[in-house]
Amino acid sequence: MADPARGAPWQTVSTLGLAQTVAWASSYYLPAMLATPMAADLGVASATVFAAFSLALLVSALLGPAAGRAIDRHGGRPVLMASNLVFALGLCAMSQAQGQLGLFAAWLLMGLAMGSGLYEAAFATVVRLHGRDARQAITGITLIAGFASTVGWPLTTLLEQHWGWRGACLAWAGLHLLIALPLNWRLPGLHQHASADAEATPPTRQQDSATGSATRASDTHQANGRRTTALLALVFAIMGFAGTAMAAHLPRLLQAHGSSLAAAVAVGALIGPAQVGARLLEYGLLRRAHPLWVARVAAAMHPIGAMALAVIGAPAALCFGLLHGAGNGILTIVKGTLPLALFGPQAYGQRMGVLMAPARVAQALAPWLFGLCLDRFGAGSLWLSAGLGALAVAALMLVPKPSAAASGAP
Repeated sequence: MADPARGAPWQTVSTLGLAQTVAWASSYYLPAMLATPMAADLGVASATVFAAFSLALLVSALLGPAAGRAIDRHGGRPVLMASNLVFALGLCAMSQAQGQLGLFAAWLLMGLAMGSGLYEAAFATVVRLHGRDARQAITGITLIAGFASTVGWPLTTLLEQHWGWRGACLAWAGLHLLIALPLNWRLPGLHQHASADAEATPPTRQQDSATGSATRASDTHQANGRRTTALLALVFAIMGFAGTAMAAHLPRLLQAHGSSLAAAVAVGALIGPAQVGARLLEYGLLRRAHPLWVARVAAAMHPIGAMALAVIGAPAALCFGLLHGAGNGILTIVKGTLPLALFGPQAYGQRMGVLMAPARVAQALAPWLFGLCLDRFGAGSLWLSAGLGALAVAALMLVPKPSAAASGAP
């Protein structure tokens, strides 16, 4: 049971879920709606806007481990509140950009905020507050913030239609200051007495070296931990690449397999509901299953759907879309729950930053690289994402048992 003094889990979930909705809608999902008007007004290509967004993802990858360490030491409240201020600053800077230089500078600021204010920071915050009891809270946060695109895209479009893209950026900056910042301020702070993650206190060097056999066991556990960290980083990078590539190119990919534009758009519209439905399934029926087993099943959904699409063609487009969306939805949760189950709460924030850094780089490169594959190979480019998905499943099968991984270091 979580310490009541630290706030009831449902309060933490609702607070972080709503704040994360604002954070995701105003950053990750912003270019989809504003790239075209931004490019037209600034006199640059739309690809330049997405290149600036890729810069933000790269910056967030570099900052992630440091932000995680700060949460481990000081709790998530000050880090998330600071991210809201930087989000607001970046959006204000974006609204004043007059050319390519100003655009890239604004997205650099956004990258700093994204590195300390998106899911990884929220997951580290809830683990810092509730320790090993954080699994359901992590799932709850993703259930709420999973509607970021559902809320963000229409709202951004409405704001742009009434006040232009600059006004839309300023409005999102205001929402960070008026909604997200007060929400994160409501998060409970850390207490001086024993915390929920006291169980995570690392053994002292003297305890580790009490006997020769204990030392050898510790070395073995650390080696398993490093191996597990490398495998999980690979899995998260693959899934980040596949998820971002599909978000950018799914309609075009389905058309290459014989679907009409209307059918491709309809399948794309079902990705969001499939993600939310799968997260509800994880919250209910799968809540007692070990996250490693859940991760293996979720990672297999994309390659299974891809195989069906490759063999059957357009009639399997709906199957592919639903399987991809469901797997992607569950894997968003697994990114938070699996490291917690394998390693425990100790240094969780730093570990999340390390694990997700390759994923952020993969996300930054995915639209460009998968677009090149589509240009050259057409429908055959699906084999790239299917093969990567199969590699992710194989990597998860190689992850050591939790007892062997639990003592490793990031």
